[in-house]
Amino acid sequence: MAESGRVSSAIGGAPRWVSGLLAGVQAALLSVLVVVTPALAAYVATSADPANAEIGWSRSVAVGAVLWLMGHGGIIQVDGATISLVPLGITALALFTAHASARRSAQPVRSAWLAGIGGYLAVVVVVVLAVSDAGPLGTGTGSVIRTLLGAVLIAAVGLGSGVVRSGRWREVTRPVWSAVPPLVRAGVRAGVMVTALLVTVAAALAGTWAISGRAAAGDVVEGLGLDTFSGLLLAVAQLAIAPNLVVWAVAWVAGPGFAIGAGTVFAPAEVVSGPLPALPLFGALPSEGAAGGPLRWVPVLVVLAGALAGWWLHRQVPPRTWSQPFLVAGCTALAAGVVTGGLVALAGGSAGPGRLAVVGAAGATVGSVVAGLTLVGALLVTVPMDPVVRAAVRQRLGRKREPGVADLDGADDGVVNRSEGS
Repeated sequence: MAESGRVSSAIGGAPRWVSGLLAGVQAALLSVLVVVTPALAAYVATSADPANAEIGWSRSVAVGAVLWLMGHGGIIQVDGATISLVPLGITALALFTAHASARRSAQPVRSAWLAGIGGYLAVVVVVVLAVSDAGPLGTGTGSVIRTLLGAVLIAAVGLGSGVVRSGRWREVTRPVWSAVPPLVRAGVRAGVMVTALLVTVAAALAGTWAISGRAAAGDVVEGLGLDTFSGLLLAVAQLAIAPNLVVWAVAWVAGPGFAIGAGTVFAPAEVVSGPLPALPLFGALPSEGAAGGPLRWVPVLVVLAGALAGWWLHRQVPPRTWSQPFLVAGCTALAAGVVTGGLVALAGGSAGPGRLAVVGAAGATVGSVVAGLTLVGALLVTVPMDPVVRAAVRQRLGRKREPGVADLDGADDGVVNRSEGS
């Protein structure tokens, strides 16, 4: 009887994995409906226009479905142009619905989580098949694997965070993180902290750009001559790529900057603009006069973020050996570079034909710069504040002032060992 109670859920005595399956299907359907509904509403509002007489409602649904697939990493082909830019706003929506559905409906067991991933993936496969038969607007064959992998990742993270109830994260993840050395764990946490600080600064910066560029954005809206429903669709499109702008601002803060079209550069040291897509959001981008001078020092913020992470490491990691601060600072820099570079790479891609084939920033370049600057900031704090390092330096300097001392290295090692013992 006890075993039966463990494997059954509240849904008519069904196995617990059924709750996860239903949560995964529900999450996928909810997020796709949120994206498709505005497109369908626009079709209904413009269906009386004779110019749209040959456009069926399924076409508008296909447009919304394709946008939803793009949020999962889908690459589409439109009039010969490849669009691979991932609208991170849709990705965030999918993650949220997956988390909320699992937290509300799924049982906190592994079988429910795995079944939820399968249910979510099944809906994605159905949407891919339906869109591919909807006409010339659809996903390219080369993007199917990328779309499915993105769907699995979104479902695993979103549903996993909902299935694991609050307070049980350490228990569930213990088999993974317990196998990692403590210094590496601390460095990874500090590196994620650096990325979070940079994203926070970038979000504030993007908000500042939006406020300062509201006049240019208003001119774009006026020039488009939008009606109510077209304005609604434009607002949805801008919300979908607003997180991309925040990630591009991270690349700006780091120094390398980003591009909106081939030949353009938006960086603290230089701004080279060009013709931009008619999106009011792009009116918030820095102008050519907003570069150089004191702005060249903006990447120092990354050094400061690394220094804050170093201060946190100094308080969290007890001193043991003279090499420890170098090791943990290196792990912090590596983690910050990998996470930041991954975000930047995810936020970029192709947004259309010609010049728009280059949008965003190079993840490897930005990640390398962030890693280097973070390493500098972390070392500036962790090395001087480490008592073992200070003791070793004092001992070496004192021995050098004493004549006839032959074994300096041995003396240093003794200081370090005594410090470890204490």
